[in-house]
Amino acid sequence: MLVLALDTSTPAVTAALAEVGDHHLTGLGERRTVDPRAHGELLAPQVQLVLSEAGARPADLGAIVAGLGPGPFTGLRVGLATAASMGQALGIPTYGICSLDALGRAAGPGRVLVATDARRREVYFATYLDGKRITDPDVAKPADVRVDADRAVGEGAVKYSEIFGLPIDDRVLHPPGEALIALALDKIRAGAPGDPLTPLYLRRPDAVAATQRKHVLPG
Repeated sequence: MLVLALDTSTPAVTAALAEVGDHHLTGLGERRTVDPRAHGELLAPQVQLVLSEAGARPADLGAIVAGLGPGPFTGLRVGLATAASMGQALGIPTYGICSLDALGRAAGPGRVLVATDARRREVYFATYLDGKRITDPDVAKPADVRVDADRAVGEGAVKYSEIFGLPIDDRVLHPPGEALIALALDKIRAGAPGDPLTPLYLRRPDAVAATQRKHVLPG
């Protein structure tokens, strides 16, 4: 089965393709472009490229995995809306995975702090032990993060490395698509029903609709 992974929870726009069998997961390609202001423009071309490079079409897909965040509102909803619309159009299940978990898995063994840039001088973060999350995802200023790890990964860890005071593995900056797929393997192989792709924002979006109408004085 061919499985597509999408993630727009960070400034990176990621699309990845893998083949999933009963006993294997084989990555077929990944496309990533880092541009925090162009998620909407970049994601569809990334998907087209990763499919065409593997000689595949959207109709060949058997499932889609999407990074749920945490992430900024505008970018995150691009990936989730794309995954949901593709899944509905193709009649295939969509599965949601915490984007921090993909970074934690890619970080490998040990006790690792995963931190991504939440803007506003804050980070989204969680702690992992041997790739398994052991604290809930949260958002805070770097100085307020309880550091209980041997090293750190993620763009937020790099940006605030002096505050965290940990060795930084800068090879793992953005959620890898193949790791997202690996985390959804049990559901994919079982043919489980798709998940509701509920975004993990952790805070309110920057733009909030007005709750009251403004009164206009007659001219």
